[in-house]
Amino acid sequence: MTDPQSEARSAVVRQGLSVAVATGLYGVSFGALSVTSGLSVWQTCVLSLLLFSGGSQFALVGVLGGGGTAGAAVAASSLLGVRNALYGLQLTPVMRPRGWRRMPVAHLTIDESTAVAVAQSSNPLRRLGFWVTGIGVYLGWNLTTLLGALAGNSLGDPQRFGLDAAAAAAFVGLLWPRLTGREPVAIAVVGALVTTVLVPVIPQGLPVIAAAAVGSLVAWCWPQRRTQEAA
Repeated sequence: MTDPQSEARSAVVRQGLSVAVATGLYGVSFGALSVTSGLSVWQTCVLSLLLFSGGSQFALVGVLGGGGTAGAAVAASSLLGVRNALYGLQLTPVMRPRGWRRMPVAHLTIDESTAVAVAQSSNPLRRLGFWVTGIGVYLGWNLTTLLGALAGNSLGDPQRFGLDAAAAAAFVGLLWPRLTGREPVAIAVVGALVTTVLVPVIPQGLPVIAAAAVGSLVAWCWPQRRTQEAA
């Protein structure tokens, strides 16, 4: 007889690995873009190893590739990294990091590990989803960053392979089962619209932050929520 807990853990592992694979593939795009923006292969790899935040990394090399200063690149990268601090606040009660564990937990707190963790129904499953996704993305991202950096200009535009859509597709697959009521559907639609409108006009990564802010506002102003608080 199959153990329900084992089935649940297996499902979380599969979910985490699928997100990790989809996101890791996108590292090829970063590696190639970084080299064509003027960074060396080793600088590109160190950036992925130590910074390990896709939006921040793309912002940094995008500014440098566009002729911006190192200060402007670091500022843009740091601004996008603020969201990871917010994820940390949400995950602290779940992960309860102590001692040396604080460093790996902080380093692996990214969009993907947070999304898989909060999608689970209990803290043990959330912790499992966090570690599987975080470690999986870290290994895959750094490996494909190296491959993309080595390929460099010979790869051409990585977006023509559809790698830029892999991570987004994984998020849609993760989000879809949670859209079971009018409020989450409304927040998802508003977030998608805000992101679509802002992507062509502001730096990469910022549309996601803006969509999250607008989505939070919609959730706060939702009529049912306001009625419950008034009661």
